[in-house]
Amino acid sequence: MTNLLGHTLGRYHILEQLGQGGMATVYKAYDTRLERDVAVKVLRTEHVRHEDRERSIHRFGREIEAMQRLRHPHIVPVLDYGIEDGFHYLAMEWMPGGTLRQRLGKRFDWRDVFSLVLPILAALEHAHSNGIIHRDLKPSNLLFSAENQPMLSDFGIAKVSHPQDALSLTGTNMIVGTPEYMAPEQIHGRNVDARTDVYALGVVLYEMLTGRKPFEAKSPFLVMAKITGETPPAPRSFVPDLPEPVETILLQALSKSPEERFPQMAALRVAIQNALHTSPHCKPSLAASSTVSSDEEPTFDALESVLPAALEVVCPFCHQATYVTNWHCSRCGANLQTAVLVMRRSRPGA
Repeated sequence: MTNLLGHTLGRYHILEQLGQGGMATVYKAYDTRLERDVAVKVLRTEHVRHEDRERSIHRFGREIEAMQRLRHPHIVPVLDYGIEDGFHYLAMEWMPGGTLRQRLGKRFDWRDVFSLVLPILAALEHAHSNGIIHRDLKPSNLLFSAENQPMLSDFGIAKVSHPQDALSLTGTNMIVGTPEYMAPEQIHGRNVDARTDVYALGVVLYEMLTGRKPFEAKSPFLVMAKITGETPPAPRSFVPDLPEPVETILLQALSKSPEERFPQMAALRVAIQNALHTSPHCKPSLAASSTVSSDEEPTFDALESVLPAALEVVCPFCHQATYVTNWHCSRCGANLQTAVLVMRRSRPGA
């Protein structure tokens, strides 16, 4: 998109690009009216096909609607939004503590992890009670305030209950999400609910506790095949001194069937609180983190047995159907590992 560094959108002077993913770029900016730093999210539509532009703008509007509907101390608040020189933008409170993703790369003590996630659980309970399913929980969407408080952000692909909504956010035969954090029903294009967010949060917990994701592979397709067709490795195989009740919580959150997971965030919160109060102290493991879960990965020929249909990835940066290897777009070379990908079913009627 046009380089906005040094430019002004409304009252916001753009200072620094923080990152981009999906259809938007996030900047650090200075609010010239209130004289403070903010984060500004700008929708990118300059290279979007005309037939997709309306959907992109609508999705951006739904993110604003979702975040305005929510008032919670652990959800990043929207301060302002508007259109300037054709750019759709929203301004959010600045989170100087960065993201959880920036803090990963090591194993965390389970007590620290459970204590940290409790405010996020409360934020998700609040969102669910207001008819909003996040659908894209991952470390880059969990931020930290100046007081080091965890904050939930980015409702860009949230499912928002709205009886008058007639425009699909994803389009026919499309599914959206970040593959490594997607629940099986999300991959299959089935209905999502609070249990879908339970699964994604389970992936985040697993990653913090073990130093790796439950399913890892060289492409989104292979990750999705593992999610739908394999059992996650037992967390205690990586962290032997992890209390058994903690492992039980993780594996229940990561159950393939939504019916076998915690039915809602409140149930997961109670389980975590009970573990904190009843489990013995666990000393952090000093063992090196493991990397790959299995020696062999499923071939593309085997994907149809575990995935609902052949899927193609639409790159969120160049907006072209692409083959993804080592998590990079074969068209433009963009790194897709932390982006929200759009998967389009390539078989008619699938």
